[in-house]
Amino acid sequence: MESSLTEPERTGERPLLRVLDVEKTFGTVRAVDGLSFEVRRGEIFAFLGPNGAGKSTTVRMLVGLLQPDVGRIDFALDGRTVGEPPPSQVGYLPEDRGLYPEVPVLRTLTYMGTLRGMDRGAARRSAEGWLDRLGLADRAEDKLDALSKGNQQKVQLIAAVLHRPAFAILDEPFSGLDPINQERFLDLIRDLRDDGTTVLLSAHQMHLVERLADRLLILDRGRAVLAGRLEDLRRGSGGRRRLRLRLAGDPAPGDLGDLVGVAKVEAGDDGEVSVELGPETSIAAAISAFGERYEILSVRTEEPSLHDLYVQHVGAGVVSERSPEAPPSEAGEVT
Repeated sequence: MESSLTEPERTGERPLLRVLDVEKTFGTVRAVDGLSFEVRRGEIFAFLGPNGAGKSTTVRMLVGLLQPDVGRIDFALDGRTVGEPPPSQVGYLPEDRGLYPEVPVLRTLTYMGTLRGMDRGAARRSAEGWLDRLGLADRAEDKLDALSKGNQQKVQLIAAVLHRPAFAILDEPFSGLDPINQERFLDLIRDLRDDGTTVLLSAHQMHLVERLADRLLILDRGRAVLAGRLEDLRRGSGGRRRLRLRLAGDPAPGDLGDLVGVAKVEAGDDGEVSVELGPETSIAAAISAFGERYEILSVRTEEPSLHDLYVQHVGAGVVSERSPEAPPSEAGEVT
């Protein structure tokens, strides 16, 4: 009989979070429908999906604001398994800001640290260090509502992680940030992981998530539709391959669509053309077809991006059978 143990169990590693067959219904709407997944220690786990997919409902169940109607949520912390972790072990950045707009920033952060089990002096020192790191040391005595939207987001993030939680849930952390501060947040989230904080990340900026996530799960209509490592999903998703070509004479994309095996042609960057291959077309065959008609100046392959996979699978409404980590319907183990 094939073992139902997940990979971490085989190696003796216990996942930090396990969600098993969870359901949540509001009236006639099934917001979360038999959802199972796990988050491993020391990883950045991306939790993705369109508006209304059930992400926020799931996150609220993880932090104890809601309880599942069916199923279990277990955290493995401090050598024991609990259904709801203590505040000192979890940091939560909500999508909607929840800090006090009329209270000075440093006072707010110090108070939030004490709520998470820190003594007042340690909370203040940690808050001051984070404010300095994010370029807000000179705004410590300003009220929150005097800050820009981006700087308010920085304060919100500090409030979620200043106590160095074992598990941080970051819901839309890049909201309101300019490109420079998005890069700063990318580095900060990586540093959190490298310092031992496991991160569950929910965001709509696929190009940023793609640079961060160790593993991911895409949710649609309350159910998982794709789960695993991005490199594995690219290989097993059935997503179409692309070529980037530079051709002598710079032919228009419309002149190339009649080539056998070509599904779609678009103008690329710097005079390149982007060619999407049909599912039965090999890269060698496509290059040969182009070479018979044009002089190829350069060619490179392009793997499906996270954006491509997201668009391809959202709306399917079923767990992908190709995903090596798609949760089984009856196995009783979280994968």
